[in-house]
Amino acid sequence: MIQASPDVIHFHSDAAHASWSWMVGLEWQRPSNWLLGFSYFNNSFNQKSQYYYGGYVWNPSDRDPNWYVKLTGGLLYGYKEPYEDKVSFNHNGYAPGIVPALGYKWERWSMQLNVLGNAGLMISVGYDLIR
Repeated sequence: MIQASPDVIHFHSDAAHASWSWMVGLEWQRPSNWLLGFSYFNNSFNQKSQYYYGGYVWNPSDRDPNWYVKLTGGLLYGYKEPYEDKVSFNHNGYAPGIVPALGYKWERWSMQLNVLGNAGLMISVGYDLIR
């Protein structure tokens, strides 16, 4: 799946925030619902960053199996001086990352709401390249 997000909704405004935060990524999901992915993004402080992750997808509703919950965890890179303290456990730009999400899938398209810790929310759109 390829995915993209046009912006981030921040919980708290900061004068240092970039005028535009975006994300593009690739994700591979196995039939067992385990997944691997990579995201490249412009973080809230206008620094190019990456998120390498693994995760799992649950389909909690039998009535509408298009809804899903996703949890990913991995390595975040790119929050550097003077913003290294904006991400917990950051060391030389590297930090652990965890992103829970709620999504809806129809046909080959998906849309999901990603929770970015206590910083904000990101809405992303995805497209399955392989069925």
